[in-house]
Amino acid sequence: GIITVTTTSKLTMSSSEAETPLSNSDHILFDMPVSNNGARVRAILYYKQLSQQQVEIISPMKLGGLKSEEFLALSPQGLMPALTIQKEHDSGMKHLSESDTIARYLLAEYAGTGPSFQPDNPRSNQICRWHDVYLTTIQGCLYKPASRFPIGDYADRKSAISAFQKQLNTIEGFMSDDGMYLCGDEVSLADASLFPTCIFANYMLPKFDDSQPPLPPKLNTWFDNLRTNDSVFSKIYKEIMDTLVTSWEEKNHRWDSIWLAGQRDEAPGTIFDKIVAKEIPATIVKEDEHILAFKDISPQAPAHVLVIPKDRNGLTNLRKASAEHTDILGRLLVAGAEIANDTELGFGDGARFVINDGDDGGQEVYHVHLHVLGGRKLGPMG
Repeated sequence: GIITVTTTSKLTMSSSEAETPLSNSDHILFDMPVSNNGARVRAILYYKQLSQQQVEIISPMKLGGLKSEEFLALSPQGLMPALTIQKEHDSGMKHLSESDTIARYLLAEYAGTGPSFQPDNPRSNQICRWHDVYLTTIQGCLYKPASRFPIGDYADRKSAISAFQKQLNTIEGFMSDDGMYLCGDEVSLADASLFPTCIFANYMLPKFDDSQPPLPPKLNTWFDNLRTNDSVFSKIYKEIMDTLVTSWEEKNHRWDSIWLAGQRDEAPGTIFDKIVAKEIPATIVKEDEHILAFKDISPQAPAHVLVIPKDRNGLTNLRKASAEHTDILGRLLVAGAEIANDTELGFGDGARFVINDGDDGGQEVYHVHLHVLGGRKLGPMG
């Protein structure tokens, strides 16, 4: 059938015979069990024991998927969850997207039922805001392929994961020191928001580095307590983990091809690592936190400088590059351009930029590097 989205009536499914409502409930929550942001809303539904008539959960696949025109009409970013308000409401709103907005709407709509989730608690609101701005915006570094980079402000997976871990530590500092929940003895919207994301972190971070606990200590104690002793959060934990394990891991092998998880740099170190570590001397002409440039000890032109990334990050040669390397490769070229403009290094009117790759390309050191050659008119490549 065909789903019809209107602003004045319930969602309907058209078929060759009739047009029938997708649901007769007061609200439809479009969500799937694996969604950590959707789980924030589901925790409210479960705690308040809202009926299917009040809120029915339906998969976005019923609308054709997250990128279908029908779902995008409800959630313009194509993200879960989305809520359709099928009854008359004073606001005149028919659709809501973004989990915090949906959660706060439901808390107001059903304020007299179950726990309040403390929507005005400043500690809870601080945690929710920090979570939404600094964690969920980069959580894709834990499971998205290289083609989806950059993620947030981070050009590569390693820096994004480091930032994700840093934000978990920051949020730990906002926690109350007393009680079972983040804000004390009573569940809050902060618990509903952060717990599902910590399921992701607890399961996925060890795939990249199992040498340290995935969650900071206080946060880990809170997380273990909720998944063990709170029936709603135990249910949320099972919903998310069932999909992560059976579908993402066992069926689709999601992490097998992801850099730093299933794929790692296992090639031996090179002389360049020793130059970066200042264990071997070099005539350094340019350096910052990302790149190092130094004169070639066997120059092939009057001016000959090598530019390397300090962190090889899998780039033994250029053919190993992926979207995760876009930033560092751009930095190599920009540094090369700045060097080629430096007449004090012997460069004149132009330069040749070369990256050798593999045996056929004449590569000698398996740590990607840019040759910047100049100082005289260079002959044709041959």
